[in-house]
Amino acid sequence: MPQNRILRLGTRGSKLALVQANMVRDRLIATGAVCEIVILKTSGDRIQDRSLADAGGKGLFVKELEDALLREDIDLAVHSMKDVPTALPPGLSLSAFLEREDPSEAFISHKATSLADLPKGARLGTSSVRRHAQAKRARPDLDVVLLRGNVDTRLKKLDDGEMDAIFLALAGLKRLGLASRATRVLPPSAWLPSLGQGVVGIEIREADTGAREHTGLLNHMPSEIALACERAFQAALDGSCRTPIAGLATIEGDSLSFRGEVLAPDGSEAVTTEFTLALGHNPRESAPRAGREAGEKLKPRVAQWLTL
Repeated sequence: MPQNRILRLGTRGSKLALVQANMVRDRLIATGAVCEIVILKTSGDRIQDRSLADAGGKGLFVKELEDALLREDIDLAVHSMKDVPTALPPGLSLSAFLEREDPSEAFISHKATSLADLPKGARLGTSSVRRHAQAKRARPDLDVVLLRGNVDTRLKKLDDGEMDAIFLALAGLKRLGLASRATRVLPPSAWLPSLGQGVVGIEIREADTGAREHTGLLNHMPSEIALACERAFQAALDGSCRTPIAGLATIEGDSLSFRGEVLAPDGSEAVTTEFTLALGHNPRESAPRAGREAGEKLKPRVAQWLTL
């Protein structure tokens, strides 16, 4: 890459997105790159009056960034990987992933210490079809209401009494220095997160070898391998944005463990799957293959929820 080239890093403008973008920028600068941040507003940021499922899915948080990449207005885009669809536009690729932050869910409430302790009919705020289904499965009596906006907006609505409780990703709270706001941390063993939760990814143009060279130095391979398994599971299911899907892959040494879940949108039913495998000499092939096979095996059992 030319020594005088400035890498233009595209990001959303929310406080959390900027924290994550600066994490990437600082790491790139440490490799010797010159980098500047370009803030873009996405459809997901603009649409606040309805759920993401009704608006078109979590991919609305990445579309404008990808369009800017293809126009060559930016050179790389920083994403929360739980927002990135499994199929990327032609000409783009994911080049690196930062080390995964804690993927746990945070339950936040001024009225209860846990979901089980909420009073009957309490208002639980979320915009996630996964969280909606998981909450209704645990507590069918709850009034699950739409909650959109960035982390500060969601916390303010809770603090103002518009909601009795909310869920947020612990990873985002930790990156914002707000982990203390969690009333209770729900570990993945008890409450499966969104696929890709806690991972920051970098997307580039496939042909941009200079950007690939620099961003590749930032890659955390265990996070990449775990994410490849999760995204292959998601792709095999090919569910709509209205399908509640959760899962997490973890790596210890040469072993990968995965647990996944697909729920009925109303939380009335759920089907789970899990496996452990030895990654072998080529984990970039074995991990996504295992995730894909798990999704394909599960698909007939949850087909009625995938086409809603």
